[in-house]
Amino acid sequence: MTNLLRRSELALPASNDHMFNKAAGSGADLVFLDLEDAVPPAFKVQSRAKAITALNEIDWGSTARAIRINGLDTPWCHDDLIEVVTHAGRNLDTVVIPKARTARDVWWVDVLLTQLESKLGLDNRIRLEVLIEEVEGLANAEAIATASSRLDALIFGVGDFSLSQGARVDTNFDPLGEYVGDFWAYARNKVIVAARIAGIDAIDSPYPDFGNLAGYERDAQRSALMGYTGKWAIHPDQVPIANSVYAPTPDQIALAERNVAAYREAEANGRGAVGVEGVLVDAAHVKMAEETLARAALIASK
Repeated sequence: MTNLLRRSELALPASNDHMFNKAAGSGADLVFLDLEDAVPPAFKVQSRAKAITALNEIDWGSTARAIRINGLDTPWCHDDLIEVVTHAGRNLDTVVIPKARTARDVWWVDVLLTQLESKLGLDNRIRLEVLIEEVEGLANAEAIATASSRLDALIFGVGDFSLSQGARVDTNFDPLGEYVGDFWAYARNKVIVAARIAGIDAIDSPYPDFGNLAGYERDAQRSALMGYTGKWAIHPDQVPIANSVYAPTPDQIALAERNVAAYREAEANGRGAVGVEGVLVDAAHVKMAEETLARAALIASK
């Protein structure tokens, strides 16, 4: 996993400049100004200009700044990258690539960013996050995840994936009929496995029913159990829930500290395992505990 926090990623249409300051103060780990699906074709160009202004003029604090570009098969993608990086590249942390189907999609954006950074003399290396939201992209998830050293995270985009798969779902992407278990378990598992192969984060899909905060929390907890490290938010009210769910609890931190301390003591006495509160703790448990403590430290430093 990366050493960056991506518990909450807040989506914000780049056309809605009246919402920019609220998003900047939302407490989200990352805010992405969306140039893609949230912006009608007639407003693409002016929304790009609004995104550039927002990146340059708003104080985003510790929140990472990102844009979601238009798809590589659209007439806007090339200019999204050229214009935003040329005019706001020093204030841009991440580019989100939508609807990636193959590793070549990631490679193309990587090459163009490399050229722009060199041409403009940028001293910051712009990162990438990639949306898996097509059946072809899911099939190629492992190759996509390892396509670029810029890549920080894979994102499961359930909305367009529903369409690509032809799934019968409602507007919250839940099945229209009775279905035992998690309807999206296979897709979520494949995305998290691909991300872990690459050593990067996995970010869970949005939850359109933004008024149902309990449902959002339930969805987030399910993906957190699977290993996801964050979730998209489409409303600021969802942000604190994601920040809480994808962070270790005080009890988890305390247990991790006890496990590490007991194991190190046992290790010093020549033993490779120890009992803690009636539970065996060995090297694998210690690695898990150390990951918990590292994540807690990262959150505390934010």
